[in-house]
Amino acid sequence: MTHVYVLLLALGIGVVAGLRSMTAPAVVAWAAALHWINLNGTWASWLAHPITVAIITVVAVGELVVDKLPKTPSRVAPPSFVARIALGAFAGAVLGTAWGYKWGSAGAGAIGAVLGTLGGYEARSRLVASHGHDLPIALLEDAVAVLGGFALAAVTAAL
Repeated sequence: MTHVYVLLLALGIGVVAGLRSMTAPAVVAWAAALHWINLNGTWASWLAHPITVAIITVVAVGELVVDKLPKTPSRVAPPSFVARIALGAFAGAVLGTAWGYKWGSAGAGAIGAVLGTLGGYEARSRLVASHGHDLPIALLEDAVAVLGGFALAAVTAAL
């Protein structure tokens, strides 16, 4: 796979992290466990372990639930924003590692996380303002993050 494709996939998984921070690590863990990406013998090989996949999945599902609670802090609050960037960089680095492009992919994942965080915040705010209800918009955002993340992972499997 060419470097450009890897960077685009890392950018995309970063966007997923910007929408739902733990969904991106969960997707790359599942991709490794399903052998869609080969992490054998790399720093990230631990992600394919069933216990790791289970723990990250539970945390990701928990995030989907917590996101709907009224006291959940904004994704653009500094701690949340920094976490999304770090998790986007991590997920991008994992994807890049499968093809030997860890560092550039980490940067692309971080940039994608910034785009996903800010773009997701704006889109959700505007849709909620025009629709009047947050829950349907939040569920739509969940679907975009989860399905989009797995679509990106499936593309990696096909390449």
